[in-house]
Amino acid sequence: MTDNPDLSGILLLDKPAGITSNAALSRAKRILGIKKAGHTGTLDPMASGLLVLCFGEATKVSAFLLDADKTYQAELRLGVETDSEDAEGEVIAEHDVPALDEAGIEEVLDKFRGPIEQVPPMHSALKHKGKRLYELARKGETVERPPRAVTIHKLTLDAVALPKLRLTVHCSKGTYIRSLARDIGQVLGCGGHLSALRRTASQPFDIRDATALENLDQLDREQARALLRPADVALPHLPEIVLDEQQASRIQQGQKLAGLPVIEEGAVRIYAPQGFIGIGETDGAGRLRPRRVFNL
Repeated sequence: MTDNPDLSGILLLDKPAGITSNAALSRAKRILGIKKAGHTGTLDPMASGLLVLCFGEATKVSAFLLDADKTYQAELRLGVETDSEDAEGEVIAEHDVPALDEAGIEEVLDKFRGPIEQVPPMHSALKHKGKRLYELARKGETVERPPRAVTIHKLTLDAVALPKLRLTVHCSKGTYIRSLARDIGQVLGCGGHLSALRRTASQPFDIRDATALENLDQLDREQARALLRPADVALPHLPEIVLDEQQASRIQQGQKLAGLPVIEEGAVRIYAPQGFIGIGETDGAGRLRPRRVFNL
C-alpha cells in the first residue's frame, strides 16, 4: 500500500455499531490503498453513523473539522444507571420510572437547551494527571472532573415509549451524549443511560451522503476511490481567495503576500488557477500568509 499525493480526499462513512472508529478507518484504508488517513471525531463502538475520514493531503483539514457541530439520534433508557453511562457499562443502580408525560419531559429537556455545563464521563479519553480517564475507570477509580461548557443548539423529543425516550440532539463540539442522557435521567428523578446512538451529521456533512461500511467492502479499489471528495468541501464556511500562478507559487513556498483584495480578517481557502492549494490567514488589510499548503 503506497501513498500518492494525487490520492487525497474525504470519505463519508456510515459506521455500523459494534466496531471502533479506528477499526472502521483501518478497513477503509485497506480498501482504498491509502496509508495516510485519519478520522475527525471518534464514535464509540456502540454508536453508528457518520464518520468523516480524511485521506492523503486531506488530513490537513482534520483540525478544522474537529470543531464542527454534530447531530445525533439518541435513545435513553430510563430507570437504569450504568458506570459508563451507556449500554456497554455495568448496572450500578435501578429505579422505578414514574408515569411521565410529554409535557413533563419537555419541561425537563428545556433545562438542557442552549449553553450548559456538563461533567464528562469517567469512561472518556480526557486526561487526569497524565492518565486517560477510562484507564482510571477500568481500575475502579473515580476522580473529580471539572464541568465543561457546551451548547445544545437543538434538543427534540422524537418519541416516548417508557422506559425509553428517543431524542435528536444538535450540539457543539465536546458534548458527551452519554452524560446528557445521565443528567436528563437524574432530573427526571429515575436515572438513566444512553442505550443507542447514531450520528446523523457533522457539519458540513450529512449521513445521507455517506457510504455504509458493508457497501464499501463490496467495491474494488477504483470504485472506492471514486467516492473521495475534494478536501475543500470541508471548508464551505471559509471565504475563498483566488491567486494567479506567481502568487500561488509564492504561497506554496511559504511566503506571505500583500496587496491582495481586502477580505475580513481570518482563515480563508486559497485557490490557484489549477484549483485548491491550501488554507491561509488574512489580516483584513490585503495581506495573506499560508497556514496549511496542500500538495494536490
